[in-house]
Amino acid sequence: MANVLFDALFAPLRGRASPLLILSDGRTVSGDDFLSLIARQANALRDAGLQAGDRIAVQVAKTPEALAVYGAAVALGAIFLPLNIAYTPDEVEYFLSNATPRVFLCDSRKAEALAPIAARHGAVTLTMNADGSGSLTDRAAGQPATITAADRGPEDLAAFLYTSGTTGRSKGAMLSHRNLLSNAEVLADLWRFTPEDVLLHALPIFHTHGLFVASNVSLLTGGAMIFLPGFDLETVLRLMPKATAMMGVPTFYTRLLDDPRFTRDLTRGMRLFVSGSAPLLAETHRAFEERTGHRILERYGMTETNMNTSNPYDGDRRAGTVGLPLPGVELRIMAEGREVAQGEVGVIEVRGPNVFQGYWQMPEKTREELREDGWFITGDLGFIDAEGYVTIVGRAKDLIISGGYNVYPKEVELLLDEVPGVLESAVIGLPHPDFGEAVFAVLVPQKGATLDPAAALETIRDRLARFKQPKAAIVMQELPRNTMGKVQKNVLRDMHAGWFKG
Repeated sequence: MANVLFDALFAPLRGRASPLLILSDGRTVSGDDFLSLIARQANALRDAGLQAGDRIAVQVAKTPEALAVYGAAVALGAIFLPLNIAYTPDEVEYFLSNATPRVFLCDSRKAEALAPIAARHGAVTLTMNADGSGSLTDRAAGQPATITAADRGPEDLAAFLYTSGTTGRSKGAMLSHRNLLSNAEVLADLWRFTPEDVLLHALPIFHTHGLFVASNVSLLTGGAMIFLPGFDLETVLRLMPKATAMMGVPTFYTRLLDDPRFTRDLTRGMRLFVSGSAPLLAETHRAFEERTGHRILERYGMTETNMNTSNPYDGDRRAGTVGLPLPGVELRIMAEGREVAQGEVGVIEVRGPNVFQGYWQMPEKTREELREDGWFITGDLGFIDAEGYVTIVGRAKDLIISGGYNVYPKEVELLLDEVPGVLESAVIGLPHPDFGEAVFAVLVPQKGATLDPAAALETIRDRLARFKQPKAAIVMQELPRNTMGKVQKNVLRDMHAGWFKG
């Protein structure tokens, strides 16, 4: 037997003298040195009690050492659980109580607060800091630089990723070696990654986008990564001429467009810009192409499935769509137990080797969302056009039912985004004594613009059926977003829940 993920992503690094990671200060880490780091960490973690099938929860800053922990977990056959560095001790306690990891890795500055929580749930606490130092690094220093990877097959678990938990407790999606590797193989081929590529990597690695898309694709294809701790505009502008590809969230691209130094000349060595994790405004898509000559490639994925669709590398990258189902991934649109007609809106379901194995310790939730025949009910609403392109119109939980009629927020948002002076909008449903829910709009003004909410609503009045028209609107300087740039509509609903009650 072999270790499916380790053999594909990490074993080929042996003997590679060329840079794998290029850091912002100019230092580099070769492939061979990175593999040695993985081995030393794996040996140290094994000495700390981590075995095949155990969980290791990790809440640390993005560093080469932190990425190596992922490789070390894979080598040992353990299950890697990355946690958002913004989570509070109370939130971390939930994850540790649910996942019951054998080892918990955190920053030294947080260890005093977090170590007792970890101990309560049976985990040994080790530390790793933003400069790479810490007790795990100390333990690893004297360990052998080689390791024999544990046997793990395609269906063995490689990682847990917890959902964002906007409705109830977060759920731990169980991802297998096959889930992660099959998706990386498809994306690497579809997006034409080769050993010559240098990926500008400014995404966090506690999320599927930065870890299982960006890192896995680059590792699989033998390229290099400009490995940044986060998105810093000055650093990204300085290092972009050294890159060939970039993966980002929409916020990255809007911030680049806000800077006049971001030009066609700066991007002349780039071949690909990918966007995901949150919807990319069509306006951003068009402005980016006008500025640089590049069309951003938008794709669609989820915690439970990795990537499901992508706009084509060659061919029409359509603004406002998430492209076509990936090779090997089936996608259908369902409503009331049937597959709907072309162009009709319904809930997106997907099936394929990328789809997770279920929710950890939550068999009821698994049965609710993962059908016995392998179809996963995503909870996203969308439709498929005549050419097979998928368009997402919102989340099923964000659907507004006003006076018995369905209102899809995306349809209203697209019109509001066209109103002069509006940068972007968010449309939500709020409790209403007569209609059950009423349509409510939050508008963000363009830089320097002054918005009159009532006048903005009047602008779109003739373009929407009356039941779809917002009954009120407000202006906010920015929308609440999570770390990956997704608008947190649950926060907006909570903020304005009493608007129509008086």
